[in-house]
This record gives sequence, C-alpha cells and structure tokens, in this order.
Amino acid sequence: MDKNKLYHQFLNVMKKEDVLVDEPMKNHTSFKIGGPADILLLPGSVEEVKRAIEICHREEVPYFVMGNGSNLLVRDKGMRCVVIKIAENFNNVTINGRNVVAEAGILLSTLSKRIVKQHLKGFEFASGIPGTLGGAITMNAGAYGGEMKDVVKNCKVLNEEGKVLDLSLAELELGYRTSVVQIKNYIVLEATIELEEGNYEEIKAIMDDLTEKRTTKQPLHLPSAGSTFKRPPGYFAGKLIQDADLKGARVGGAQVSELHSGFVVNVDHATAEDVLKLIALVQKTVHEKFGVQLEPEVRIIGEA
Repeated sequence: MDKNKLYHQFLNVMKKEDVLVDEPMKNHTSFKIGGPADILLLPGSVEEVKRAIEICHREEVPYFVMGNGSNLLVRDKGMRCVVIKIAENFNNVTINGRNVVAEAGILLSTLSKRIVKQHLKGFEFASGIPGTLGGAITMNAGAYGGEMKDVVKNCKVLNEEGKVLDLSLAELELGYRTSVVQIKNYIVLEATIELEEGNYEEIKAIMDDLTEKRTTKQPLHLPSAGSTFKRPPGYFAGKLIQDADLKGARVGGAQVSELHSGFVVNVDHATAEDVLKLIALVQKTVHEKFGVQLEPEVRIIGEA
C-alpha cells in the first residue's frame, strides 16, 4: 500500500482533518485498545463514502467499515487497510410523525434523547446501548427484551459495487446478532424507524429505570466492548463464567469484570493479546466445567 499516494487521493474527496494516517485504533474503540490503522477516514456524506470506496477498489486496497467501535477488539499490530468510520460526521435526524429517519453514524443514546422529546415509544431498550445506529442494525443489537428488528422499517445501504439499495425489514434479515448487512458487507447509510405515540413521562420513566439497571449491574466505568460473549442457547454467559469461579480473573491489564462476569474490561492499559488470552481462558474453563462452548460477541479484527 502506498499510503502517501492514497492520502493525497483521499484529500481530493474529503477534508484534511478527516483523513488520518497511522491512526491508533485505541482512539476509536470503547475498549481503548488497538494498534494503528494505515489510514482512517471520517466521511461526512454518502458521496464521500462512495468516492472513498471507489478509490480503494481502483487502487486494490482493502477497506473496513466501522461505527463507533463499541463492539470491536483491534489487535495490537493494528490494521493494514483503510478504515472508514461512519460516526460523528454522519448523524442527521428527521422526525415526521411516528417515523424517524436517521443517518447511520448517530449514537443510539443521542437518537433516544431526540425520540423521547417527540413523545415516541418503542426505542427505550436502545437508549443505553453503546454505539451507532448503523452498527446496531448490522448486528441487530438488543437489550432488555427489545431488538432493532422490532423498530426498523427500512434501511438504505451501500453495496460493494457502490450502489445504494433500499432494503425492507424483511430484506435486512435481522436475526440474533446478525443481518444481511453483515453477511454481504453492506454499509448502512440511513434507516427509518417506526414507533408509537406515547406519554413522555412514562417513556422517560422506562428509560431512567433501564439506565439505573445498566449503571448498577454493568461495569460502565471501565473500557470494554460490552457483553464479551453471545448468549449460548439455554444459558447466560455471565452466570456460566461466574459459576466457573472466573469473576475477577485477570490476564495482564484485562479482567473478567467483578461487577458482571459477562464483561471483559480493560483495567490497566490492557493489550489485545491480554484480552484474547483471557477470552481463551474463559472459553476453556467454561467448556471443561459445563460442556458449553462460548462464542465471542465482540468482533476481533486486525493483524495478528
């Protein structure tokens, strides 16, 4: 990869401050872990995304699309590719009656605040989920009995050929932590969410209750990528890990949370290697004790 050549091509597409070279990924993940990306882009429009991908295709350079980095573990050697981050530069919202049209980069927490002000209900479950709307749709994020598939009406995505597609809810194929977006490497650009009219005080009370549950039961004060493992059929990952006497287990700067065993947290400048070794220890121990194979929910990327 000729980084200098690519850098100047991207400068023809977007602003200088939105094209970052050798950018530490620890600055862009909730885990606060990760080596440098060759180039990281912060596009602010669909056109910028399309043109950035065109350059990558033309120069035969691999690219990776991310949201707010709340479900990523980037390995310590970083990423030998162009990273396209669709986040804070991509967060416009329009609310028309019960329909909310939002760009993919908006944080779910920010979107929830906009929605409740319009007295709309049905999105409360998402108010405390970290990450962006695009990332949430990509993995069909959910919490406290709700999932994105319950509220999404349709979605605009960009395919690998640079064509914008309008997908219905059925076409999104939203399942447990998966979607057609993930399977076909689409890029979420915008989504329409359909909600119900409700009472502001009642909606706010539900959101406050969920916030209290999260802050008292989850280690939100420490860097992590949320729930580290998917829920195995018939079990809860956190309980299995706790029952395996792994609460507080530590490798380097990574630790199984002492507050919620389903979270691996960064307690002291953890490396990705620390986290991966701890994940492997948890998987091995739980499998030996209970015969259950835990599958990571966190997405592990980067150069090994």
